[in-house]
Amino acid sequence: MPRVLVIIGSVRPKRIGPTIALWVAEIGRATMPATFAVTDLRDWPLPMDDEPGVPARDGYVQPHTKAWSDEVAAADAFVFVTPQYNWGYPAPLKNAIDHLYSEWRGKAAAIITYGGHGGGKCAAQLREVLGGLKMRIAETMPALMLPVGQVEANSGEIDPDTAFRGDKVSIGQAMTQLNALLKPPQDL
Repeated sequence: MPRVLVIIGSVRPKRIGPTIALWVAEIGRATMPATFAVTDLRDWPLPMDDEPGVPARDGYVQPHTKAWSDEVAAADAFVFVTPQYNWGYPAPLKNAIDHLYSEWRGKAAAIITYGGHGGGKCAAQLREVLGGLKMRIAETMPALMLPVGQVEANSGEIDPDTAFRGDKVSIGQAMTQLNALLKPPQDL
């Protein structure tokens, strides 16, 4: 059975990313035959630019990079669950992606964003970066609009079933597409 890694893109102290990621993983399990594991970037403190080589051509020397490489290499596909910050995605997510290269290459991915404006600009930027890694990306990129007051409240709490009930269909579509991307292309 394929292993799908759901990556939480935010490491802020008060965040709703873990709650949303667990909810997305539940939808994924109900939609496609795969094992879903949630990975919190807060548990993967990867210092900026501490590898002496270039990930695309050199090996890794840092133990944390080697461990991150093993985590990512063991996955068949990824679901990036990330907030939109200032029209982009968080620096820790970019850093986690840039720490590696071949471990991402050619694998399937889905992008699910959230924020006061949903996250479409964040998704577009992330899609471009993942495309540069030759990842195969689900066409549907759900952008979950936070309820009015959620951003200002910054409570770190949310009930996704209530706040995003209308988005379950698009998340299911993204998961169906992710599942299709896991299958090898058919020769015509």
